[in-house]
Amino acid sequence: MTQFGIDVTADDIVDTLGFFDSWEDRYKYIIDLGKELPPMPEHFRTDEYLVRGCQSQVWLVPELRDNHLFFQVDSDAFIVKGLLGVVLAAYNGKTPAEVLAIDVEAYFDTLSLLQHLSSTRGNGLKAMVKRIQVIAASY
Repeated sequence: MTQFGIDVTADDIVDTLGFFDSWEDRYKYIIDLGKELPPMPEHFRTDEYLVRGCQSQVWLVPELRDNHLFFQVDSDAFIVKGLLGVVLAAYNGKTPAEVLAIDVEAYFDTLSLLQHLSSTRGNGLKAMVKRIQVIAASY
């Protein structure tokens, strides 16, 4: 199973998306990233792990191991699962301090991501990032 942040990094995603000429192809790639996410156990799909502010249902379960954050994620929408893969590539496996130091806006700008998402999807993406940052700050 693919480990985002380890097997697939933010740099990998930037490089791969750079190969595609059209946003249609980029969307397909992002959706394929979502298919590589490990399945989330059903018992984590509760309100406790639900990310507020997302158009689709998004669950995010943090785990701190050896001072590194790892996340299990899932969504009921294919494109959102892919966006979760994009986010995890940046954050998964990092220390809380590293998570807080990431310039995620620059990462998204490099991908031209927010310009190509609906405002509701963009707000959902920001809500996912904010939740991860709050979790990192709590450690």
